[in-house]
Amino acid sequence: MRFILFLIFLGACVYGGYWSWKNVPQVKKFVNEKITRGEFPTLEIRYTPQQIMELHKGELLKGKGYSFLEPKLSFYPCLLMETKYSKDHHTTTEGVLLWGLSDGEMITDASSWNKTHGFQDCLVTGANKSDFNIIRALVKGGGSLDRDQIYRTFNVESETIDSWIESCSKKKLIVLSGNLYRLHFANPKLETEPKTLFNERIVTQTASNAIKVKERYTPSQIKKLTRIAFGKDFAIRSMSEVFLPVYNIAILNPDGSQLTTSWNALNGKRMDSH
Repeated sequence: MRFILFLIFLGACVYGGYWSWKNVPQVKKFVNEKITRGEFPTLEIRYTPQQIMELHKGELLKGKGYSFLEPKLSFYPCLLMETKYSKDHHTTTEGVLLWGLSDGEMITDASSWNKTHGFQDCLVTGANKSDFNIIRALVKGGGSLDRDQIYRTFNVESETIDSWIESCSKKKLIVLSGNLYRLHFANPKLETEPKTLFNERIVTQTASNAIKVKERYTPSQIKKLTRIAFGKDFAIRSMSEVFLPVYNIAILNPDGSQLTTSWNALNGKRMDSH
């Protein structure tokens, strides 16, 4: 009898573990990391920290008494999606979409690491479908439109559009300047085509003590956002996590203080504040 109970208990544990691995992303991620012994996919490192320090020595070391400290390598999480969408009424386009999980922005070109600006605000405020109706209208209108121009963009009642405008205004996604509504982002950049120019190699890093930057946004949040932002014809075929290698290069100042800058190991360029 005890043996039978043990088998039932063991079976329940196995089933529970399998169910958790299949249905709980955090469990699956933890198990995968343990099985692969710290191996994870990253974009390929093309620059060493020594190359970057030498190339930007004049910029980083302001003068006598300044010196480099030991650089550190960090990995920033990104979501890599295989997607398909309608570019027009007659053509379906398939492509790759890369999205930063630490800053919430879409990478438009992986080589240059050019990104959008504005999607993070949409994530933070929980922008919905009607909010994106107004955002897309302003993007297509060159960044700003008056209320009558917004009315003419849609074939719906003006009262409905008024509620959309009010929602966007409350979330500080748009702002009224004179008689024009404009996007409330500094240097807004919201691409309408969900595609990343991606010609980079993905390699495997083996580093049990790798410094991984914690994601601020989850894949499920990005998935929800992209479906709202890019319309009903947008579909995600697969999703996987990939990391961007980043060097943290610290400078010791003469007064003993330190300044740390971050550099993209893929292209050797300095990262922004994110």
